[in-house]
Amino acid sequence: MGDDGTLEPRLAALLEEVRAARGRVVALTGAGISAESGIPTFRGAEGYWVVGSRNYMPQEMATREMFDRRPDEVWRWYLYRFGVCRGAQPNAGHRALVDLERALGERFTLVTQNIDGLHRRAGSRRVFSIHGDAAWVRCAAACGQPRLEQPDMGPRDGATPFTAEDRRRLSCPACGGWLRPHVLWFDECYDEENYSMQSALRAAGAADLLVVVGTSGATNLPMQIGELCWRRGAALVDVNPEENPFAELARRSERGFSARGGAGARLPGIVAALTR
Repeated sequence: MGDDGTLEPRLAALLEEVRAARGRVVALTGAGISAESGIPTFRGAEGYWVVGSRNYMPQEMATREMFDRRPDEVWRWYLYRFGVCRGAQPNAGHRALVDLERALGERFTLVTQNIDGLHRRAGSRRVFSIHGDAAWVRCAAACGQPRLEQPDMGPRDGATPFTAEDRRRLSCPACGGWLRPHVLWFDECYDEENYSMQSALRAAGAADLLVVVGTSGATNLPMQIGELCWRRGAALVDVNPEENPFAELARRSERGFSARGGAGARLPGIVAALTR
């Protein structure tokens, strides 16, 4: 992108081709777009959690196995994380994707790996949250109780104890068992009922353009989406300040472009080109 905000000629031509053809657009977003709102990825030092004398990594805390052993500690970790999410605000990248949805209507689909709800809070409606959404809880025993809004448990930090009142508020009203966060854990699989797996793949299968924003490609379904679009010859634009597998797919594509930079800086210009 030029100093005056203009797009690189190859990127501009690619977007104009999609715009002129009234093509379908899928945006796939990851932690990078939320990091610009101050939400850490929790894969680094911010994600470590102390239980007793041991430090646990997110890949250990965010599992069904850990929840079955220590549901109170898993919930304590998530309540802290969710508090961070609630304190964050949508940024220019989120707002640009809202503008794109409003302009394209049914020709636009947003697929997000983020559980923070910032896309929804910004105004996006055509969203598949393939890793879940922090706004919801569901019965851990799958007793049939419909999904519920997560109760407001108040601000939390790493020292906040888990209380009997917390346990009461996180009990399923139907069976009395534990409620769980409506998120995909590391030892679980994608499905359609909870994580819109097939819906996301169908959207990718019909896309004329895939815009990938701020994801490292570390999980399976996002990479399936990228590879599906690449095999079909759909246009592919990766927006990321760092190297990642989607940038490599874009370089291998005859209709691909790797746009270095953050979502807030790059997405408004991309959206303007698609909707002018």
